[in-house]
Amino acid sequence: MKQILVVDDQKAVCYSLKRFLESENYTVQTANSGKEALLFVESSEPDLVLMDVKMPEMNGLEVLEKIKDSYPMVQVIMMTAHSTTEKAIQAIKAGAHDYLLKPFDNHELLSRIEDALKTKAMTTGVVSFDILEEETAGNRIIGKSPGMLEIYKQIGKIAPTDATVLIIGESGTGKELIARAIYHHSSRSKKPFLAINCAAIPEQLLESELFGYEPGAFTGANFKRIGKFEQCNDGTLFLDEIGDLPFSLQAKLLRVLHDGKFSRLGGSQTIKSDVRIIAATHRNLEEMVKNGTFREDLFFRIAVTNIDLPSLRERKEDIKDLVQYFIQKYNKQHGKAIKGLTLDALKNLEEYSWPGNVRELENTIQNLMVFCNNEFLTLECRENPFNQRKCCESIDDAIKNIVDLAFNDKTYGTFQEIIEKIEKTMIQKALELTNGNQVRAAELLKISRNTLRKKMIDTPV
Repeated sequence: MKQILVVDDQKAVCYSLKRFLESENYTVQTANSGKEALLFVESSEPDLVLMDVKMPEMNGLEVLEKIKDSYPMVQVIMMTAHSTTEKAIQAIKAGAHDYLLKPFDNHELLSRIEDALKTKAMTTGVVSFDILEEETAGNRIIGKSPGMLEIYKQIGKIAPTDATVLIIGESGTGKELIARAIYHHSSRSKKPFLAINCAAIPEQLLESELFGYEPGAFTGANFKRIGKFEQCNDGTLFLDEIGDLPFSLQAKLLRVLHDGKFSRLGGSQTIKSDVRIIAATHRNLEEMVKNGTFREDLFFRIAVTNIDLPSLRERKEDIKDLVQYFIQKYNKQHGKAIKGLTLDALKNLEEYSWPGNVRELENTIQNLMVFCNNEFLTLECRENPFNQRKCCESIDDAIKNIVDLAFNDKTYGTFQEIIEKIEKTMIQKALELTNGNQVRAAELLKISRNTLRKKMIDTPV
């Protein structure tokens, strides 16, 4: 049986909570002061502490800090009759699992306790990491999977040459990191490296960004501008998303690749620039050549050497190393001291398909870390975006089935009956996806918990 310590200076509160929780098959002890609570935690280390904020001599927040310092795996839920945003933030920041406002109903209390004990159970199986020797402030390529080892070999062979490189890969796979690795291991590493995203700049500005312009070249051109090709002389220019390069600019880029010559917009002077081009795209350029949206001659110019970057779902054995890197990176940025993650969390990360690849994984880890109050990341730190999407997709599918049935079956009911059926199904599905947790089901449905409970009474599920 799970052991709970109830801490409150009012003996009547301790007594009533003890009786209720014991009726729910928990082992319950009580303490009427912070000092008494600390002595019990030291001797018995309960699974959960349910503690009042306002107590004489040593308040609940002070006790909380001492518990989390010495017993970080003990979950703590704070209670208070005085709701203030500041106190709630202080409690969560100090490591409390949750914060309850008195008076609370028994169902809500049990729901919060179940959540806290679930977190406690998950933290018994964790993956902890050693501190990386390498600096984590910058961005690095992480991975020891066969696919990434092959990429490293290709970089080693390609980097010392001056060959034009085309990096192919889905969005978020780290194409610019590969481009920078090639640059850093090349003979041009002491010269400029400039990157430009061909998809992020409007066509009318992209040409001037690449090649520069002379005064009077167009309205508003009051001075001479040096373009990226000129700035990058003797260096390396990274053209990201080259598949989005406007067709009208492809011929001009081809000329530069052919003989290194170009002219600024509005200028007659021919400028020569020695630039190594590394291009990248998530598009299928060969298909674009067939469709006539990308020049075949330009394709062969930029695809002298190719690097095909694997998606994250093709190298899932690298996820653990990537998580380690991101945890230590954001520990420094956010002043955290997270040591690792639970086995359940790692399993969940490894089973997800990661359509956004490494960029999505990094965003997810940072998101979890911001809301994590434990030494180890768990799935309870924050509802994972990919789980949320799956839930929403499941609810959407259920609604679609009802609507299809309503349109195909004339006897299905009136419009109001169909709406009620949809609402009932949404609630059923949300409760099913959250294992009956009303708080999370309400969050999923984007309604308040009180609204959810009212709808469950009005329309029993």
